[in-house]
Amino acid sequence: MPTTNEADHFFQTTHSITETERKSRKGTNKNGAPVRIPSKILAAVADPSCPSDAVFVAESAGNVRRVVVDVGSWDKTIWSWSLASRQPLVRYRGHMDFVKCVITLKLDLNDIVISGGADASIIVWAIDTGDKLHALKGHTRGILDLAVDPISQNDNDGLRHGPKEVIVFSAGSDREIRRWRIGLETAEQMDADNPILAHETSVYALRFDADGDLWTASADGMAKCLSRSHQFRADTTILHGDYVRAVALEEIGGYVLTAGRSEDIMVWDRGTGDLVHVFEGHYEEVTGLVMSGQRCVSVGIDGTVRTWSVKLSDLQNARMKKEKDQQALMAGEDVDDGKQKEGGSEVGLTEEEERELAELMQDDG
Repeated sequence: MPTTNEADHFFQTTHSITETERKSRKGTNKNGAPVRIPSKILAAVADPSCPSDAVFVAESAGNVRRVVVDVGSWDKTIWSWSLASRQPLVRYRGHMDFVKCVITLKLDLNDIVISGGADASIIVWAIDTGDKLHALKGHTRGILDLAVDPISQNDNDGLRHGPKEVIVFSAGSDREIRRWRIGLETAEQMDADNPILAHETSVYALRFDADGDLWTASADGMAKCLSRSHQFRADTTILHGDYVRAVALEEIGGYVLTAGRSEDIMVWDRGTGDLVHVFEGHYEEVTGLVMSGQRCVSVGIDGTVRTWSVKLSDLQNARMKKEKDQQALMAGEDVDDGKQKEGGSEVGLTEEEERELAELMQDDG
């Protein structure tokens, strides 16, 4: 009996067919100069050796393009890798469920990694040995993101040796944001009976700005600025409109960028909260945003890495182009392939930079 893997040969609902056709049409666009990856992209980080020029991505297929020092995964463990040899060094075992987020920092000359898992636990590890230093409980559901309070990192001669202790913020699917004081010998929760409750449901992302205020992204469709001077109460609310998976901050122009299930990257005026522009290009959920100077790098379930310029002149050009495209569509005219322009060239990466980034993303073999 013949078999087939062709989706068109199976029963599908009208909605499923319509959605597949929509993604197929949208998937051909060149907005953000996409670099395509073979599988879904779940997270992205800036290259620590050249954060203004490259990012590394983690895939649902279990691959990491190029190398990041620490990788959390669905196998409930964390791996560390040698940047020189690209060989695994230490495997950290301790979580009872998926590892959802990982951060690294230095404490009093010691390199440590802090991880959060779907098991609602936070674990502090010694990077070189893999020893578990602390296991922390407080959330009732999975940990979705971790962020180090930048103010605490500047204490105790932290610029040279790393501070003796830091304050780490955690966000979870229980909607709570909790704070932890973590050192090499001790770790404790701060204000355990009074977690920060800024959202109605899961908090996906935490980002500190240059002033030390905390920005959050939530499944309730909002991103918020929690003011340090007001005990981390919200003083700015961005109404993104759907699940917000990521938030990024551009300090020069004063912009906030949000993205998530809506597939679009929204640019907001940080001072007024007004929507400045919407970048369209992804055709599946956006899972991460990374700032690289005045460029924003976005990654998503559609397996693409896209780059968007948020320089004032480029935003103005992008808005003008979008208006012209909308007018052309209303008039029944064709529009171009959607490439955003920056002074006559594609936004984000030059041809040479795009080639270098593509090489970085290739598998070692």
